[in-house]
Amino acid sequence: MTHPQQTSPDRTAATRPASGGPLPLLAVTLGDPVGIGPEITARTLADPATTAVGRGLAVGDAAVLRRAVAVCGLDVEVRAVAAPAEARFEPGTIEVLDLGIAPGDLPWGRVDAVAGRSAVAAIEAATRAALSGEVDAVVTSPINKEAIWAAGSRHLGHTEMLGELTGAAHFDTMFVVRGLKIFFTTRHLALRAALDQITEERVAASIRHAATALRVFGHDTPRLAVAAINPHGGEGGHFGDEEITVLRPAVEQAAAEGLGVVGPVPADSVFHQGLEGRFDGVLSHFHDQGHIPAKTVDFDGTVSVTVGLPILRTSVDHGTAFDIAGSGRASHGTMAAAFRAAAGFSRFTDRIRAAYGTAAAR
Repeated sequence: MTHPQQTSPDRTAATRPASGGPLPLLAVTLGDPVGIGPEITARTLADPATTAVGRGLAVGDAAVLRRAVAVCGLDVEVRAVAAPAEARFEPGTIEVLDLGIAPGDLPWGRVDAVAGRSAVAAIEAATRAALSGEVDAVVTSPINKEAIWAAGSRHLGHTEMLGELTGAAHFDTMFVVRGLKIFFTTRHLALRAALDQITEERVAASIRHAATALRVFGHDTPRLAVAAINPHGGEGGHFGDEEITVLRPAVEQAAAEGLGVVGPVPADSVFHQGLEGRFDGVLSHFHDQGHIPAKTVDFDGTVSVTVGLPILRTSVDHGTAFDIAGSGRASHGTMAAAFRAAAGFSRFTDRIRAAYGTAAAR
């Protein structure tokens, strides 16, 4: 299991609202109680650098959070609340919307149905709070798929669960790394299966969804590049013809609809060009094509945002790291980045509701 190491501090910017009003209120789920989620949540919510940009309310079990605080050696008090409105955000205190499901003595790093039930309940509670407007965004810690399945969940993971809970008609993953936004035509599929699903229709739809997300998140005239699939963009069909038969027609169709899209651009250069500011976003076509450049550039600073939901949700993009859970060694850099991104993107919540709320209301 890949897990985050102690690295450089997060560089995702977020600021106090221009109105001078209260900082955004973010619901931060603890994730799997026996993974590193409670530890990275505790460190993030005890870190003045992150609490300076947002008010963080943990969502999970108070007993679990107290154990994480002890493991991390933090000098803070955990205060349980029954509703977000009860939170006071006093210095030296981490407040938690207490679900009372998981005890504080579950064995670290083992698949456990009680832990899975707690993780699912935290996601549900945080989502309800966001839908009702009690919080401005949801920030999620990692969950363990085997644990949530043992608890009776049928979902493949966070994103699918959030889609059902919000009634979203369509949802996608958007990575954000150093300002560049990366989208995916396919994600959790074997590479051979993913290539079979990269059709002109699917790519054209992915371009439209990406363009909408870019506008929602502040790019009024978005510039999107579509990555090529084959080496050197296929070299005129000599190294594969998907650029000719699938990608170029999809790009031309989207451009004819008035979207600011170019491509296909060879994948060995398009991400660099995006990071240099030539594009606002890049559409990649399979999981690793987008993950590898983002995480190589800035592992801790890469944030996952679920777009298409009527709520704002950011997340770390690593697992539960059962191998180091309970040791206090897990870096909270990725969680801090996700927290700061949610605080910064919270200014777009009206756009998010306007763009994605209609489908959820059906």
